[in-house]
Amino acid sequence: MILPGLPASASIVYTRRMKNFEKRRDRYELFSSFENPLVNINFLLDVPDFRPWCKARQIPVFHFFLYCVLNTVKQSDNFMYRILDGEVIKIDDFPASYTVINADDNLNYTRFEMTDQLDLFIARSLDAKRIAEASAKLINTGEGESVREQRHNIFITSLPWLDLRAIEHPVYRHGDADIPCISWGKFGPGVDGRMAVPFSVQAHHGFVDGYHIQKLAQAIAQRIAGLIA
Repeated sequence: MILPGLPASASIVYTRRMKNFEKRRDRYELFSSFENPLVNINFLLDVPDFRPWCKARQIPVFHFFLYCVLNTVKQSDNFMYRILDGEVIKIDDFPASYTVINADDNLNYTRFEMTDQLDLFIARSLDAKRIAEASAKLINTGEGESVREQRHNIFITSLPWLDLRAIEHPVYRHGDADIPCISWGKFGPGVDGRMAVPFSVQAHHGFVDGYHIQKLAQAIAQRIAGLIA
């Protein structure tokens, strides 16, 4: 398949990159015919308690967890598929973004460049947080972007004040909702000294099944364990 505007030589790369998706194209076509093709799963995410490790290094726990979540998503094919002009594409990357509360107690958005360097990620995240908190005006992180550029996104929301049990995200048009939404609530005690994080994943069911969500959960826990070992 050759995408519009790409040379013929690019079709080989595209086909190879989309090989895994082609194995589930029939599932995508099934769920795309639904009025609402979204799957939304809420659960307690079991992870190592990274708070003492972060405290000893003066690392903000939210930003550490955000780093682990976003960098794990980036390595998960099923969360990187998008819909463009009626066809499925696979994105390579996305900017980091999450919601904050500004000085007026209103929602605002952060945005910064992703990196797999923990210290640089946290520095950029804190800078973006300060900008969003200080802005009375809603920051439109997609302003001026093309439709293609707007597909490069992951929506992150944190509600650290709540023992989150379920969440339903606003959706402009269900059939076009191809960007995963990931949320979590207040960190709580888990079993054997671990942490239990109320966690929610919403995604297009044509790309993501419950199985992929549990694989993502396991990969996040493994990434945390590796970093604090």
